[in-house]
Amino acid sequence: QVQLVESGGGWVQAGGSLRLSCAASGRTFSDYAMGWFRQAPGKEREFVATTRLSGGWTYYLYYADSVKGRFTISRDNAKNTLYLRMNSLKPEDTAIYYCAAAARVSGLDTSNAYDYWGQGTQVTVSP
Repeated sequence: QVQLVESGGGWVQAGGSLRLSCAASGRTFSDYAMGWFRQAPGKEREFVATTRLSGGWTYYLYYADSVKGRFTISRDNAKNTLYLRMNSLKPEDTAIYYCAAAARVSGLDTSNAYDYWGQGTQVTVSP
C-alpha cells in the first residue's frame, strides 16, 4: 500500500504560480512511477504530468500539451515527495489536482495505469 497526501493548493490570480506537493508513505517511493491529474467541475479527470525512472538515475518526464512549458513535475526520492510547479496559471487550470502512483511504466497518461491516489488539493485561478 502507498498513501499519498497532496498539499499546496489554493487561490491565485491568472499569471501567478503555485507549487503542489505530494507526500508518499508506505512502499518504496522510488519504485513507483508518479503522476499528476486534475478534475474540473463537470469534467472528467485528465492527465497533467508523469515521471518514471528511465534507466540509471535518469527520469522520464511527460506532460499534457495544455501544461507543457508552464508546469514542471519533479520528485525527491529522499523525501518521498512528488512536486508540481505551476507557472503562468490560467483560469482553465482551475481544478482539483490529484497525485497518483503506478507500479507499471506504460500508459502513464491514463488514470487506469495508476494504483494509488491521493485525496486531491483544490487549485483556483481567478481571471
